[in-house]
Amino acid sequence: MKRRSFITLLGGAAAAWPLVARAQQAAMPVIGFLDSRLPDAITDRLRAFRQGLKDVGYVEGENLAIVYRLANNRDDRLPELAADLAQRGVAVIATAGTPSTLAAKAASTTIPIVFLTGDDPVRLGLVASLSRPGRQPHRNQCFQF
Repeated sequence: MKRRSFITLLGGAAAAWPLVARAQQAAMPVIGFLDSRLPDAITDRLRAFRQGLKDVGYVEGENLAIVYRLANNRDDRLPELAADLAQRGVAVIATAGTPSTLAAKAASTTIPIVFLTGDDPVRLGLVASLSRPGRQPHRNQCFQF
């Protein structure tokens, strides 16, 4: 009787082992990518973005996920798209352009934002200073690249 119970217990543990192993794997980091333009307009930028990530060891679909939110030339949609990224709990939001960056900053006070803009980020209130862009206590951490 003890042998049968042991075999049943062992069989149950073997069946559950893949579930336990999968649950213990670290969650894949997620980047939110927010842009106001059409997908065709940023093909080269996205290729360079993915290559830059790959150069530092992050490959989309392997050890990193990217959630894309494009406003299709409708800046009025940016706040909604930025809020969606914030609700998903992405690790960081990458933006290009002032409207996307401002929408991301308004959507979350805790998610770091990496942005590209031709405007002065200090004047826009995105960063406190260029020398220490991410040193704003209790506010977004915005980083210019």
